Amino acid sequence: MANIPLAERLRPRTLDDYIGQAHLVGPNGVFRKFLETGNVPSFILWGPPGVGKTSLAKLVAAQLERSMFTLSAVTAGVKEVREVIESARRQQFFNSRPPFLFIDEIHRFNKSQQDSLLGAVEQGVVTLIGATTENPSFEVISPLLSRCQVYILKSMTDAELQQLLDRALESDAELRGREIEVQETGAFFAFSGGDARKLLNILDIVTGASAGKIVITDDYVTECLQQNIALYDKNGEQHYDVISAFIKSVRGSDPNAAVYYLARMLAGGEEPRFIARRLVILASEDIGLANPNALLLANACFDTVHKIGMPEARITLAETAIYLATSPKSNSAYLAIDRALARVGHDTTNRPVPLHLRNAPTGLMKQAGYGEGYKYAHDYEGHFADIEFLPESLAGTRFYEPDEQNAAEAKIAERIRQLWKGKY
Repeated sequence: MANIPLAERLRPRTLDDYIGQAHLVGPNGVFRKFLETGNVPSFILWGPPGVGKTSLAKLVAAQLERSMFTLSAVTAGVKEVREVIESARRQQFFNSRPPFLFIDEIHRFNKSQQDSLLGAVEQGVVTLIGATTENPSFEVISPLLSRCQVYILKSMTDAELQQLLDRALESDAELRGREIEVQETGAFFAFSGGDARKLLNILDIVTGASAGKIVITDDYVTECLQQNIALYDKNGEQHYDVISAFIKSVRGSDPNAAVYYLARMLAGGEEPRFIARRLVILASEDIGLANPNALLLANACFDTVHKIGMPEARITLAETAIYLATSPKSNSAYLAIDRALARVGHDTTNRPVPLHLRNAPTGLMKQAGYGEGYKYAHDYEGHFADIEFLPESLAGTRFYEPDEQNAAEAKIAERIRQLWKGKY
């Protein structure tokens, strides 16, 4: 029992044991209905590591007493997929429910591997359950995705991590036999980062650091993790810290740090397409209108990495990371859309679109004034007509604030001033 990791010992056996994801497993959650009816479609669980994707899959199969085949997309190929499907086919009996096929890290399956699943899913030979940390819209082929429901799992809150910690100390036979006093939990939750498995791994480390009474404080947790960093991260790589450092180095205009952290990610086995996606996001979020070419290059990088793969993709990733890191920065577009979304999200009125901006495809609409007074910009000097585009009650509202600290947006700001005569 002592050799079994704590995370495995505490794996939930029923939905009532399951902590977190109340939107899925709560009283009105879809997974309650699955267990009540036995009708389970193929589905994909999308969420960050350590939030219960594998546990939820195993729990569904166990509660419904249906067999489940398990494959890891890291090690399985088309051959293994076909062997599992053939085994499932042999299990088919008249009116029997199909077995589950659980594929962990399904985003790592290439197109041909995913294609090999299609027939079995369509014919009901297996009910597919995929687990992924990546957006399935990008990583799962459309024909397969269209046959699966996608359920989003969220990082665990501190309250849920506290519940998990309490359960571990109260219900695990090994920990119950120890004298453990928890005085502080801040470091537990900070290092866990919403990841239940990390929390339990950390608890394993700190309780294994001493044979006698253990008083758990933030300093003690930090000290134990510094001494046992390889245990804290089985790959010897502080995965999410390195990703964060890479993003912040590009944002902070340090090409040397950006390339260094890029190298650490690649050496640690990070999926190159994940890095390419982050670069596209960086180009939009942090460089934006200060250098619109950055997004073009990031998109080209994303496309190239998909086409050529490693090891050559390292060069494209490095080129793009250096270009983005050395580009001028602006988050004005990011701030603009968030301001607009905040306004729209908190609006209590259905603000009408100005009549002159509405189309008038029917006579009745024309009589009602739709389209009346609209000025076609290209008919005016400078291709600009001074009319109101926002709803009347929002006239003059500024969502976009040009960042005049960079040359490109300084020109945009000057053009806005000239056109709108101080309105914006």
